[in-house]
Amino acid sequence: MHILVFSQYHTNPDCPATSRHYSLLAHIARHHRVTLITTRTWEQQRLTQEFPWLPEGVEMRAADIPYHNRMGPARRVLAFGQYVAYAYREGLKVDKPDVIWGISTPLTAAWVAARVAHRRRVPWVFEVQDLWPSFPIAMGAVPTGWARQRLFALEKSLYQSATHILPLSPDMTRYISDLGIPAAKVTTVLNGTDLDLAARAMDAAVAMLRQEHGLEGKQVVLYAGTFGRANDIPTLVAAAEELAAQNPEVCWLFMGLGYHEPLIREAAARCPAIRLVPPQPRHAVFAWFRLAAVSVVSFLEMPVLDANSPAKFYDSLAVGTPVIVTNQGWTKAFVEQHGAGWFVPAGQPDVLATKLLELLAQPEKLQAAGQRGQQAARQLFDRQQIAHTVEQVLEKAATLR
Repeated sequence: MHILVFSQYHTNPDCPATSRHYSLLAHIARHHRVTLITTRTWEQQRLTQEFPWLPEGVEMRAADIPYHNRMGPARRVLAFGQYVAYAYREGLKVDKPDVIWGISTPLTAAWVAARVAHRRRVPWVFEVQDLWPSFPIAMGAVPTGWARQRLFALEKSLYQSATHILPLSPDMTRYISDLGIPAAKVTTVLNGTDLDLAARAMDAAVAMLRQEHGLEGKQVVLYAGTFGRANDIPTLVAAAEELAAQNPEVCWLFMGLGYHEPLIREAAARCPAIRLVPPQPRHAVFAWFRLAAVSVVSFLEMPVLDANSPAKFYDSLAVGTPVIVTNQGWTKAFVEQHGAGWFVPAGQPDVLATKLLELLAQPEKLQAAGQRGQQAARQLFDRQQIAHTVEQVLEKAATLR
């Protein structure tokens, strides 16, 4: 079977990114022909050279289209449009596929997948990584009512035209169902994590990190990921400073890049207990999570963000580090159901600092929660199992011409 994949951003485990589709494509390419239409955005951002850029068996067609998180709305729209134009041309040139897999974000990547599927008269599967356009609209990136209306209409039309839909969280599935899409057409596939890479975070690797970074005897709190506008970073910085004032043995690590990096850098300059760690390759990030006593997964208090499926949530639990979440959606329900973490409301640094002080004074409680989270991760978050589910969906969709 020939699977044509539209994904604007391809990464591998050498990149400071989740590399979800690297794992999924590696599994699927063992059994099927796979052609990926993407961009070279991340190829220049590899931090190591341990992994092939493409999984074995995947053919790639990639455009040179710059993109980064600091771009404004107009420049991002241009990048999205450039990918659409390139992907549409290439999608009509390749050998006719049996099924098309369109991966958003952005929504335009799914749109071009749908258009090529229509032209070539083949079924297509829509993977929903984030709720677009709800997210950019909530963040104020779509200023006119006409544009918002058109984007919502486009979103619904894509759900309707897709043969099957793969949302990355239960809350995304609920959102899609509320639009009138039949439940039989939707399969939830969690973002998940790479348990084989998580297994690399052994005692020796963690001990080396502690020694190299002067963290012996310190209790570490970790935020790892994008320092974006949606991530409530000012609240975390305020909580970190309050925590440092009350417990000098705590060190809060901020690992990543993004809009709020200057804010974190300034806080680290005035408070030694706050440290800015550069982005790490995918295969190395798990040792940092295991180094931490607890990690924080934070977002602004917006209903659309409650549906998120953040990689850092899965990665932390995979190595037995419990999580504090600020979403009121499915991640809150998950940590409470499995006893794998705690909920603290977004935008309340004093509450977050108080909760962390309480938990760090009870290391046995943190350890027990981490063990429960790791058990759940092994059962539910394995990307090899998720890849098998996605493969089955694609195979079934290919039969529904």
